[in-house]
Amino acid sequence: MSLLTVGSVAFDAIETPFGKTDKIIGGAGTYISIASSFFTKPVRVVAVVGDDFPKEYIKTLEDQGVDTEGLQIKENEKTFFWAGKYHNDMNSRDTLVTELNVLENFDPIVPASYQGSEYVMLGNLSPQVQSTVIERLTQKPKLIVMDTMNFWMDIAFDDLMKTISMVDLLSINDEEARQLSGEYSLRKAAKKIMAMGPKYLIIKKGEHGALLFHKDEVFSAPALPLEEVFDPTGAGDTFAGGFIGYLAKTDDISFENMKKAVIYGSALASFCVEKFGTERLLEITDADVQARVKEFHKLTAFDTTL
Repeated sequence: MSLLTVGSVAFDAIETPFGKTDKIIGGAGTYISIASSFFTKPVRVVAVVGDDFPKEYIKTLEDQGVDTEGLQIKENEKTFFWAGKYHNDMNSRDTLVTELNVLENFDPIVPASYQGSEYVMLGNLSPQVQSTVIERLTQKPKLIVMDTMNFWMDIAFDDLMKTISMVDLLSINDEEARQLSGEYSLRKAAKKIMAMGPKYLIIKKGEHGALLFHKDEVFSAPALPLEEVFDPTGAGDTFAGGFIGYLAKTDDISFENMKKAVIYGSALASFCVEKFGTERLLEITDADVQARVKEFHKLTAFDTTL
């Protein structure tokens, strides 16, 4: 099934206790596209870069099965750039540099060939850009998934609420769920957020896994205990890409199938953190993904016989 993703394609510079990088390819759109390409191809991407973005990076995306017709290249402008430094616990970080550049005035153009996309993943961008994409779709998708962050809750709340009301599934972390709902209990938070419009909600809890909600149903997925987390950058976007990619492949948006999609997303995210940036994702095979999913199954499989 056809999949459209919208998000940043960018430069990152990352420092962790394990080392540091110069500028490398990053951005939500990049991680989502690469992760979802394990399940469905081509992955259509709507994004923008400057003319400083290397052609070999674009080829890397295309080699993974990403359709880059919707990737705008702005002449005489610079690509979005983020630099950050992770603390020793790898759960917190300091943003050192944020240069919006081409993202500051991003007008998301949806190519004619992208119309009719049945699955849409809106990566973390301004809610106004996200809603513009939805409004420019000529056919209603089977599923629209949206990611956002507390930054937009702080500076663009009204726009964010409008966009949330337009999507089928919202994906946020536990801190963001509490801020958005005003509730500390995640079950109470989920009910309030789903009342805002989305039928489904994913609350990501980092090293503690993820929760999937629909009406009164809840599914708790574990995180794989890893010996080392090398670089957490992009893990949430990789999770989202694996999730939406699996749903597009199976063309099944039942709650039961979403449970499987959460596990496949979690499996890909567990690979992402093992090296800097997208490096590990570009190394692994379908067999690696299936083996990792089996590891997740072993974590929680047990016999209920008394």
